Amino acid sequence: MHADLCAARRGVASFALALGLVVGAPAIAQLSSPMPGVPAGTGAGVHSPNSPFAPLKDRADVLPWSVLTAVTTRVEKNRLLPVYPADIQALHKKTQRIQGFMMPLEPGEKQKHFLLSSVPLTCSFCVAGGPESMVEVKTKTPVKYSMEAVVVEGQFAVLHDDPYGLYYRMTDAVAVK
Repeated sequence: MHADLCAARRGVASFALALGLVVGAPAIAQLSSPMPGVPAGTGAGVHSPNSPFAPLKDRADVLPWSVLTAVTTRVEKNRLLPVYPADIQALHKKTQRIQGFMMPLEPGEKQKHFLLSSVPLTCSFCVAGGPESMVEVKTKTPVKYSMEAVVVEGQFAVLHDDPYGLYYRMTDAVAVK
């Protein structure tokens, strides 16, 4: 039961952070995390060894998650704000390709607006990592939902003060093989 409660708390904290609802580092630091020394709701996320989906394979033609998750945060007026290294800031307003797992934001077989995650979801209420492990995607044409990894290409934006707590957004995206 304790493990279920901890998992639920991690999921709620991660989801709240992704939506900008967690307002201070002390609240995050008190939650348990699957990675020692890393607060819940931060980092690239953990690919569950029980997941039926294979981890992402390295591809030279996509932006690696290791770059996107190198962001740090600072607390300003009870809010966590991202601090991006120069290599991440250089990606702003440039066309990028990203590979990840779809997290639909609306019901339906085809999606025009979804989150792309560095690791697959293990349950519909848990987010595997923090906001640095997700990209909001808005596509030109609907993309068929898949539980397998997908690759999208579009105009990449580095967000400095998104009202939902997101760090990255891709617009005018299209699915690529």
